[in-house]
Amino acid sequence: MEAAPVVTLINKRRSEIVVRWKEYMEERKDSSSIIDGRTIETTNDNFVDLIFDYLADNQSQDRLNNLMGRILALGWPLSYLTNGVHIFRRVVSTLIIESEMEKAVILDYFKAMEDLLDPIFNNLIEDATSTWENTVSIQKRALMELSAPLIPVMEYLAVMPLIGTIDTERAKLIMENLLEGVIAYRTEVVLIDITGVPVVDTMVAHHIIQAAEAVRLVGSECVLVGIRPEIAQTIVNLGIELGEFPTKSTLKKGIEYALELTNRAIVYKDKPSGLRL
Repeated sequence: MEAAPVVTLINKRRSEIVVRWKEYMEERKDSSSIIDGRTIETTNDNFVDLIFDYLADNQSQDRLNNLMGRILALGWPLSYLTNGVHIFRRVVSTLIIESEMEKAVILDYFKAMEDLLDPIFNNLIEDATSTWENTVSIQKRALMELSAPLIPVMEYLAVMPLIGTIDTERAKLIMENLLEGVIAYRTEVVLIDITGVPVVDTMVAHHIIQAAEAVRLVGSECVLVGIRPEIAQTIVNLGIELGEFPTKSTLKKGIEYALELTNRAIVYKDKPSGLRL
């Protein structure tokens, strides 16, 4: 069955459909209780108008894509939007049944209605999911980049403070940031500070050693700092060999060591007279 008869029915009974649709949507407004009633009313009007506009026009893919963009722009939770489409289908189905047409005709109407509304529902899910996944991916990448920064402290010296758990994906990012930063800042010594890493196991140590070896290949030196007593004990118990990888207990000692490697030192000037501490 062509969609035209169903569209004609929907347009003919538009006012009744809108009233019933809003009644059902009103029952589900608790899921969006953080939004005031006037906003809900306005958005519901926009939502149902968009569906009617799409059904009244040529239901092409371009029209559908435009509909999706306009619906998602309303800013409603996906669950509320999918509910709206389901309720629209329910209201129209009820009207078809109430029309007292023959059973075969009713089935044809149902099939035509599904052909009209299923693309809206399916595309709504796909577009919303794609948008969500893209947003999460961007946010995750941004957080990971912030969690493994290479900070130039002074000429030829940089620090990479690590905080939290180090997994394979993050270890790859650490490696990338290290190598890019070493070249960009012309760094001779890099201090990898693991003070904020809660657990150093064999895998974490392996990733750090790999990073140090990669840095050494581009002509720089890596120093591991922030070795707490419990971390040192864990490394020994696990039999982890750090090899030629220098280690220091604190960042301060690491900076002093790095300055020695670059033929520099910290010089303390006399305290100015009259300065109170």
